[in-house]
Amino acid sequence: MIRLPCCVLLLVGWCMGPADARDELITSAQIDGQTAPYVLTTTDSSTPSYAVILMPGGSGNLNPRLQDGKLVFGFGGNFLIRSRALFADQRFVAASTDATTSPARMTSILRDLDRRYPRIAVYILGTSNSTGSTMALAAPLDGQAAGFVHSSSLNRIASFDTRGFKSRHLIVYHRMDACRATRPSAADGARRSFGIEVIAIDGGKSTGDDCEAYAHHGYYGVEQETVDRIKAWIARAQ
Repeated sequence: MIRLPCCVLLLVGWCMGPADARDELITSAQIDGQTAPYVLTTTDSSTPSYAVILMPGGSGNLNPRLQDGKLVFGFGGNFLIRSRALFADQRFVAASTDATTSPARMTSILRDLDRRYPRIAVYILGTSNSTGSTMALAAPLDGQAAGFVHSSSLNRIASFDTRGFKSRHLIVYHRMDACRATRPSAADGARRSFGIEVIAIDGGKSTGDDCEAYAHHGYYGVEQETVDRIKAWIARAQ
């Protein structure tokens, strides 16, 4: 999301995906004495090889926390956050957190996930405004993260040169994204100029503002297909 709507607080357990997917607030990632909290989404059958770190668009302020004993957080309608349980399965776990351009903050989460799941391959995902974060983190975390996924990318993705990076990169876009800040032509420009792999999505529904989560911009109605194709690209590395 490009515009900054009011954050909607969600109770733990509401998410798209398998019935056995569950959310847990994790506070063990530390940087300079400060916590970098995230929501870990897993299934009962999780023996993961991959973790995806999900950052919402807009202001990116997920702010996960316990309130009266319940897990609450913002941006639950954002494409990546509402789809977090679609990522979680036997091979994948999902970690939802605030969007950040701080390599130190993101590294603290990478290390925390590695402590929980030794030698796990971690991919960092942003959508819309948080692709500014994925692009900013690409150089300082190159080789530390297994890869980066930029979905509904900001227009400056067209000049984002990933050649020479060790980490993998994927651009995802909806062919009918009508948001002026995330034009499909910018994603195609990056593919043509730099050879970045691209996934183009069709179909679904579009309601409300073109730059919000329930428009084509947010893959409304095609969440499962979009997540499945991202996961297939990730798993193709091994």
